[in-house]
Amino acid sequence: MKTILLVRHAKSSWDNPSDTDAERPLNERGKKNAPEMAARLVQRNIPIDAFLSSPAQRAMSTAAFFARAYGKKAGDIITVPELYLANTDAFTRTIFQAPAEASAIALFSHNAGITDFANSLSEARIRHMPTCSVFAVKCPIPSWTLFEPGRNEFYFFDYPSNH
Repeated sequence: MKTILLVRHAKSSWDNPSDTDAERPLNERGKKNAPEMAARLVQRNIPIDAFLSSPAQRAMSTAAFFARAYGKKAGDIITVPELYLANTDAFTRTIFQAPAEASAIALFSHNAGITDFANSLSEARIRHMPTCSVFAVKCPIPSWTLFEPGRNEFYFFDYPSNH
């Protein structure tokens, strides 16, 4: 059994108009929500063996908060260029290439693709993945190379305002 956690990046800042989309940092709310959501997963004993992130600054920063909560360094995050503004096929290709030894992976990416992919994973449907939300499924597979969208068991959906 494998576990996939999809994490939409935390809230980003639009304060500097000269920043490109990929350069936008987290805003104060994002810097508060990311460690809180990571702590929720740790408290629920949800394992994460590998952190795979879009190279966008807001996604990498969110992934770094989660990695830190799991005792990892930012250098342990696997940067996956294809997760930047990814479509469902890009998510699937990323999962096929996930570290074989990892039982649970977290993918940090962006809307609208991450919501579309979440809705393709199981019978569960969500309208929208808010910033810093986590959508998780359990996959009845022994290897990431056998992953198939639609054939997974919904595990949970959580987001910052879901107290």
